[in-house]
Amino acid sequence: MTAPRLALYLSHPEVVQDATLPVTQWRLSPEGRARLRAPWAGWIAAIFCSPEVKALQTAAALRPDLTPIIDPDLAENHRPHYLPPPAFEAAADAFFADPDRSHDGWEPARAAQSRILAAFLRHASTPGPILFTGHGAVGTLLHQALSGHPISRTGDQPPGGGNLYAIDLATMRPLSSWTPLELWRWPAAAENPAEPQLHSSPFTLTQILHGGAGV
Repeated sequence: MTAPRLALYLSHPEVVQDATLPVTQWRLSPEGRARLRAPWAGWIAAIFCSPEVKALQTAAALRPDLTPIIDPDLAENHRPHYLPPPAFEAAADAFFADPDRSHDGWEPARAAQSRILAAFLRHASTPGPILFTGHGAVGTLLHQALSGHPISRTGDQPPGGGNLYAIDLATMRPLSSWTPLELWRWPAAAENPAEPQLHSSPFTLTQILHGGAGV
């Protein structure tokens, strides 16, 4: 049996919530950064990343030697303002429950799904394994699109972020549901160089976040 070509989709882990900043500028918390240790990271050949700071920091922490390719269409569903947790959860419920409508200025779920799916398909032919670093809502929408499942919050990621799933690039089907970063294991039959190789970074995180690394 031919080993599957893999793409991984990883949501950023925990962040520092700061109501004074746009959500797109939120940064990883110390707890989130500490989780970004993965034995498979050295097997990744290319990273495609949301332009949001927390997603860029996720990519940089996992593979500091790989400059991520930033695609604006990998961003989280567009939200106009900060919502405290109870209001956010209610808005997220409405987002998934009524995917063709905008709720409180949020991008409709079906529009966000079309955007993330198109971005994924643009990059899926890249020699791999490849990694997408992004977000929970659009990551869930991508998984449901590739699985042929309707939009629903029942497929949302576990709390805290830092979850991933693998996609077989031959069939364009996910191989699993969301799995916490610490529990996920590289599929035994998948493409898998003998030993992961990590290298020192040619760029600083500041360069990556502010465009000095050519991203």
